[in-house]
Amino acid sequence: MKLFTIALMLCIRQGISAQILKIMETTNNTAAVVTVINRYFKGIETGDTVLLGQTFHSDALLFGDINGVPYAKTRNEYLSGVANRVSPDKSGQPFEAEILSVEVINSIATAKLHVRMYAFNYYNFLTLHETEKGKWLIVNKTLTNVID
Repeated sequence: MKLFTIALMLCIRQGISAQILKIMETTNNTAAVVTVINRYFKGIETGDTVLLGQTFHSDALLFGDINGVPYAKTRNEYLSGVANRVSPDKSGQPFEAEILSVEVINSIATAKLHVRMYAFNYYNFLTLHETEKGKWLIVNKTLTNVID
């Protein structure tokens, strides 16, 4: 607490206290963002493309690489791929997903996720936006598979 007070005093001195206070005011949105991420995880695990689709903005884009191969898809291309594979839940394969971090500032948020499914060790970075009061959606996903 002492360190926070010192940092706040330095920021006030430098004239950026309003920015810090605004960031602090947005932390109540973190729970809404985590709810979207948990629905995203459930959609991946079960292959529920309706649920999964509800977590993404209709114009969302996905980029990254899988084992060094570039990956670029629209939301609809991604959902089609999920629909045409056997979900971890139906295959009986383990599915592990965790939120590593979430940061919310006003109407935007970022999240770092770790997802293990099949032979993949994915790290995902999501960007979310509050499109309507309380309605958070994934607007961008980047991903990579890290070989153990």
